[in-house]
Amino acid sequence: MNPIIMVNGQSLKRVKVIAERTDSIKSGIIKAAMIANLKEKLNKGIARFVYVKKNNEVREAWGTTCPSFIEKYVNGRGASRELYNTTAYFDIDSCGWRSLRWESILKVF
Repeated sequence: MNPIIMVNGQSLKRVKVIAERTDSIKSGIIKAAMIANLKEKLNKGIARFVYVKKNNEVREAWGTTCPSFIEKYVNGRGASRELYNTTAYFDIDSCGWRSLRWESILKVF
C-alpha cells in the first residue's frame, strides 16, 4: 500500500522546486515531506538531520528554530530563507545561523 502525503501551498512550492532541481517528481514529493517534517521538529525543539552541503560534503546537524532557544539570536531583519528555496536553522554546535537547500536533505531523525 502506498502512503498518502498531504501537500499544502508551501509544500507544493517545495515539491516544484526540488523536482525541477533533481529532475524527479518523486524526489520532489519525498524531500518536500522531509522538509515539512524537519521544519516542524525545528520549531518544537532541537532536531537532528543530515544533508549535503554545497561543496558535496555530507553534514549531520543539530539545529532549532524554537523561539525559546533562539530569541537572543533573532534580530527580526532580513528576508525569510524560504524566499531563496532554502530552510534556515540555528546550528546548536556552532551557535550560528545556517541554511540548507531543499533538495539536499537526506534524513531527518
